[in-house]
Amino acid sequence: MYELVTIKPAMLSEAAVIAGLSHRLIESGLPPTWTAGRVAAQIRHRESVVLTAKESEEMIGFAIMQFGEDRAHLNLFAVVPAARRHGVGRRMLTWLHESAKTAGTFRIDLELRAENIVARRFYLGLGYAECGYTRNYYSGQEDAVHMTRDLAIRA
Repeated sequence: MYELVTIKPAMLSEAAVIAGLSHRLIESGLPPTWTAGRVAAQIRHRESVVLTAKESEEMIGFAIMQFGEDRAHLNLFAVVPAARRHGVGRRMLTWLHESAKTAGTFRIDLELRAENIVARRFYLGLGYAECGYTRNYYSGQEDAVHMTRDLAIRA
């Protein structure tokens, strides 16, 4: 299972599905901030990449990364629980890392819920380093860990 996963840029018609998955997988327990309109704006944005991972026609993962002049920010990233630990997330991040290097961007920043130990380990295993902590970052309710990766350094 998960051997025929297709990773490709998202289409506007997928914005609502991505927003729903974000609410369920990332923003659970918080007021949703990633609406279909906000996701659609990122799909349209010239300096953003919105990826989907699909098995057959079912979306099993997604990522939203926005590029700046000298760094990129991974805004959202999730894989459905059943597809985790099958290389789907690693493949999406590899795609994003290669895109960043092609664009001349070698630093990627992100933040995640401080209590999400599984995600922290995942990113650490891919060469990210913890670089900060913000209390009450998420809707004034949950703390965030900030992480970064320099793509010029091999993980």
